[in-house]
Amino acid sequence: MSISLLIVSLPFEPVVFGVKLNMHLILEYLAFFVGFRYYVFLRKKSTDVISSNNRLSIIIGAVFGALFLSRLVAFFENPVAHIQEGWLYNLNNKTIMGGLFGGLLGVELVKKIIGEKHSSGDLFTLPIILGIIIGRVGCFLAGIKEFTFGKETTFFTGIDLGDGLLRHPIALYEVVFLIILFVIIRRLQKSKIEHRNGDFFKLFMVSYFSLRFCIEFLKPNSFYCLGISSIQILCLICFVYYYKFILRGITYVRKKLYVL
Repeated sequence: MSISLLIVSLPFEPVVFGVKLNMHLILEYLAFFVGFRYYVFLRKKSTDVISSNNRLSIIIGAVFGALFLSRLVAFFENPVAHIQEGWLYNLNNKTIMGGLFGGLLGVELVKKIIGEKHSSGDLFTLPIILGIIIGRVGCFLAGIKEFTFGKETTFFTGIDLGDGLLRHPIALYEVVFLIILFVIIRRLQKSKIEHRNGDFFKLFMVSYFSLRFCIEFLKPNSFYCLGISSIQILCLICFVYYYKFILRGITYVRKKLYVL
């Protein structure tokens, strides 16, 4: 039996009091709200080595960096089509991948300006993951109205996302992956494993960008550069950015395997 027979039809747009609800937009706003409240909760429970003023500056840098690069990367997913759609469409079009890496660059720029030396990412890691999970549920409910759907498939996970075809539910793949990653990072934070400040955020970025690099092969992309999509190019840039962390992780794993 196909999974598509076990769920409501997509896109899911319930009508409440005569108003059709855009569940994707609702969950997108909910993701920001819940993610920020979770961050505030974690900050109150932890000893933050970064002052409140510097932390606020870092958040502002992250927001503006994310706003800019999320739209720039989305534009390069298919620049020809986006030019034809006009500037208003481009302002509304965005991608979480550009937002994450743009936020990272925005934070690093602000830290250099204000002279902040401490790593700031670990406190944001779990709230970001939680926010993406909520947002991806919204993407799934939007069906083929959001470009988070996959190619046609005969695999058992195939779901009718609204066009009568069984497709890879990429948004759900991400949700499952991120839930597992959330649990792993949460347990690592509670453990006494040796780590440096910022390692958990780096682990999230490298893990999530690795997933997205692979998942892009399951998407019906129509625009490629050097045989890969703009998202995959951004993933490679992220790997280069974090190459020291990746090499350190490989060395750590090899030592553990050698001991075993």
